[in-house]
Amino acid sequence: MTILIDDAGSGDLLFGTVIGAYREEDDVFIYDLIATKHFQMPLYKDKTHLVEAKRIAIELVERLALRENEKVIICTGDILNVASEALIEKYGEEVIERGKIEGRAQELVELAYTNELRNIGYTPLEDRTEKWGKNFWDMYNWLKADRKRMRFAKSAFPNLKKYPLFK
Repeated sequence: MTILIDDAGSGDLLFGTVIGAYREEDDVFIYDLIATKHFQMPLYKDKTHLVEAKRIAIELVERLALRENEKVIICTGDILNVASEALIEKYGEEVIERGKIEGRAQELVELAYTNELRNIGYTPLEDRTEKWGKNFWDMYNWLKADRKRMRFAKSAFPNLKKYPLFK
């Protein structure tokens, strides 16, 4: 038995990040959100997005009620580093491991993220994970079309300062 934990949207320009947990054997998926505000100043400089990722990962494992002899595989993405350390501290190295999340677990977390994007009025590109540059500019232009949408932008990423919208 295994619980797989993955994230979606952490590198995208829009919205927060989805952290999801999937138990393969039961085909059960649950998730929670790191709010956009954690990717905006002043919270971003305090790395509150990492604290939120940790809180959510622990909560998801608790909600799924980790079973005896069950493993948790957590994505190797940077946003889950602190979460991984906390889970190891709580459950032990024999239970928690890092790994690449693929298949249904990855599909479900990506679907949750794209559905959240639709909820804010943005229509995600079909191939957003394969064509990051195209995805970035599509999101950028969506923000630029209506400055009121800036509340949905992960505006604290340092590399964004080179773009007029973030100056």
